[in-house]
Amino acid sequence: MADFTLDSRLDGAVGGKTASALERAFGMHTVGDLLQHYPRRYARRGELTEISSLPVGEAVTIVAEVKRAGERRMQNRKGSLLEVVISDGNGDLSLTFFNQSWRLKDLHVGRRGIFSGKVGEYRGVKQLAHPDYELFDDVETARLTAQANANVPIAIYPATSTLPSWQIDRIIRLVLDGLGPVDDPLPPAFRQRHGLIDARTAILHIHRPDSEAQIGPARETLRMHEAFVLQTALLQQRQFIRAMSATARPAGSLLERFDEALPFARTPDQIAVGDQIARDLEGDWPMNRLVQGEVGSGKTLVALRAMLQVAQNGGQSALIAPTEVLAAQHVRSIAGMLGPRLAPELMPTLLTGQLPAAERRKAALRAASGQSLIVVGTHALLSGSTTFADLGLVVVDEQHRFGVEQREALRAKGSAPHALVLTATPIPRTVAMTVFGDLDVSTIRTMPAGRAGIQTFVAPLAEKPGWFARVWERVAEEVAAGHQAFVVCPAIDAVSATEDDTADEPVELVEGEAAKTRWGVVQAAELLAQHPSFADIRVQILHGKMPSDEKDAVMRAFARGEIDVLVATTVVEVGVDVANASTMAILEADRFGVSQLHQLRGRVGRGGVPGLCLLLTEAPAGTPARARVEAVAATLDGFALAEVDLELRGEGDVLGDAQSGARSSLRLLRVVADADIIAEARAEAERVLADDPALRENTGLAAAIERRVGSQERAALGKS
Repeated sequence: MADFTLDSRLDGAVGGKTASALERAFGMHTVGDLLQHYPRRYARRGELTEISSLPVGEAVTIVAEVKRAGERRMQNRKGSLLEVVISDGNGDLSLTFFNQSWRLKDLHVGRRGIFSGKVGEYRGVKQLAHPDYELFDDVETARLTAQANANVPIAIYPATSTLPSWQIDRIIRLVLDGLGPVDDPLPPAFRQRHGLIDARTAILHIHRPDSEAQIGPARETLRMHEAFVLQTALLQQRQFIRAMSATARPAGSLLERFDEALPFARTPDQIAVGDQIARDLEGDWPMNRLVQGEVGSGKTLVALRAMLQVAQNGGQSALIAPTEVLAAQHVRSIAGMLGPRLAPELMPTLLTGQLPAAERRKAALRAASGQSLIVVGTHALLSGSTTFADLGLVVVDEQHRFGVEQREALRAKGSAPHALVLTATPIPRTVAMTVFGDLDVSTIRTMPAGRAGIQTFVAPLAEKPGWFARVWERVAEEVAAGHQAFVVCPAIDAVSATEDDTADEPVELVEGEAAKTRWGVVQAAELLAQHPSFADIRVQILHGKMPSDEKDAVMRAFARGEIDVLVATTVVEVGVDVANASTMAILEADRFGVSQLHQLRGRVGRGGVPGLCLLLTEAPAGTPARARVEAVAATLDGFALAEVDLELRGEGDVLGDAQSGARSSLRLLRVVADADIIAEARAEAERVLADDPALRENTGLAAAIERRVGSQERAALGKS
C-alpha cells in the first residue's frame, strides 16, 4: 500500500465508515487532521502484578486468562453489563464493561492476554472497569509482551461516546504504520538551535512513545510548529495587505476645523495614536490597525478624526457596532462632537435592521450616493443591499463581538479601504501577537482629565446576606443626591432563563458555582417596584429583546435624566455614556467574566461625579467565581485585569471562537504560558520571509501553512 502523507484523505487511510465517524466527532478530513489530535495525557501500565496482591486505586498490568464471561441487564439503569472473570493462577479478577456486549466474541473462555487498568473494588471484590487489553493465543508471548510494555505510556485521547480513546489510539496506530515522509516546517538551523527533533519523529513520539522521555521533546517540537506556522501566516497576511494599493487620504480643513472647536485638549496618547493613524491614511497600502484603550480613553475621538481625514476628499467611513443601542449612541455622540457646522457636511447616518422600512431606505440611499460620509450601523451594514459610493475607512467597534468574516464583508464594499479596529477590552501582548498578529497595535493608556474615578466593592451575600438590603438603600441615596444608577442582571427573565441576545456568552460554570440564574431584569424590576425606598424613584428596564425604537427611546430618556434607575442586561456594556450616572449595582456578578465586569463598571464615573460599583455575589470565598469578582474590585487597570482574566478563565474562554479561524489549529500551544515560544517563532518567521517572501525555498513551511491554516482559516486571516 502507498504511504500516507499528511494531506491524504482520511477515507483512503482508514475507510469510509471510520472517516465519517471522525468527521462527525472532530471535523477531521485528512491524515494531518487526525495526527493533530494529540493525546491529552498518558497513563502508565504499571508494574506487572499478581492478581492476589493487586493494590486498589493503582494502575496495573497483568497477564491472565479468561475464566468465564457473561452479560446481564442492569436493574437500576438502562443497558447491559458485561462481566468477565480472569485468572492468573493465583487469584481471580473481575472486568466490567457497560453496554459493550460485542466484546464477548473476543473475551471467551481460555483466551489469554495483557489487561491494564485501575484497580477498583465493588462489594468487596476487586475489579477493572473498562480496562485496556490485548489478547494473544500463546501464553509465553503474552508474558514477554507484558514485561516489554510495562513502562510504555498509554496515550489517552480526547474522546466521545461513539469514539472512545482506545479506538482513536487504534486508528492512529494504523495510520502511523502507513505514514510516509513528513516535510519539516522549521528551518534546519532554527530546529538545531532550539534542540528540536524532526517532524516525523515528533509525530511518532507524541502518539506512540516507547518511554516517557520521548514525550517532552515531541511536544516541544510540535508546539514550536504551531507557533511558527501561525506567525508566518499572519506575517504573510501583513505582506499581502502591504502589497495592495490604497487611496491616499491626506488631512485638510475638515480636521483643522474640528480640532479648533474641541472644548478640551487631547491626551498625549490620543495625539500619538492619532498621528500614527494619520500617517497610515496617507500611506501606500491600506491601514490595518488595532486601537486598544480603557473605557472612556477616547477611542471614539481618535476614530472620528480618522473619518474626517478620509472625508476630506469625499471618502466615506463605515462604523459597525455590535448592538443597536450602541450604534444609535455612536451616531448621537459623533453628531454632538462634530457640532452644528460640521455635522450637516458629513451627515452621520444610522443604518440598522430594525429601522422602519422608509427610514432604512433613506439611510441606504445616503450611503450609496455618497451623501453621507459617515455611516454607522449594526449587521445591516453587511447586507447585500447596502452599498457605498467611495468606502475609504472601515471602523469595527468592540472587535471581540465580531468575527473576521463580518469584518471582511464590510471591507469588500470598498476598494482596499483602510481598517481601524477598536477594543476597550485590553489585550495581553501574547494574545495580540497571536490573534491580531497581522495588525499594527496602538494603545491609549492615559485617561482624559476631570474623571472623578470609581470605587468598587464586593457585596459577599453568602457571608453577609444583610448587605443585600443596604445595596438598594445606597442606590436610593445616590438618586436622592441627584444622580442616576444602573442595575445590571445576567438575564432578561430568570424564571424562563432567557439569555440576552446582546450579552456575551455566559462564563463557563465550574465546581462551586450556581447552576441557575436567580436574577433577571424582570425580577429586579419587580423587587424595586415593591421597595419602599424606591416609591418616588423612576425605574425603567432595558434589554436586547426590546424593539429598536423602544430601546432607543429608553436610552434617550435616561440620557436626559428622565429615568433615575435603569435595570438592564449587558446591552449597556459598551458605549452608553451618561455623565450623571454615578452608581452601578451588578447582580450575580460572578456570572460575568472579568473583562465584562470591567466594561460594565466603565459606564459610571464618566463625568465629574465619583463612580460607585457594587458587585453582588453569593459565590463562596475561595471559588473561581468569587476570585473573578474580587479581582475586578482590586484594580481599575484594565490591562492588569486582562492578564488576570487569562489566568482565571483560561485563554480559550478569553479568546473566544469568532476572531480568527487560525486559532482552531492550536492544539498544544498555550498563548499565555508559551509567550516566549511565540516571540521566538515570530522573530524567526520575520527572518524567513525577509529572505524568501514566497516560501519557494521553504516548501515544508508553505505546505504546513496551507494544511494547518487551511482554506477556511486562510480566508479568515485574509479578512482581518
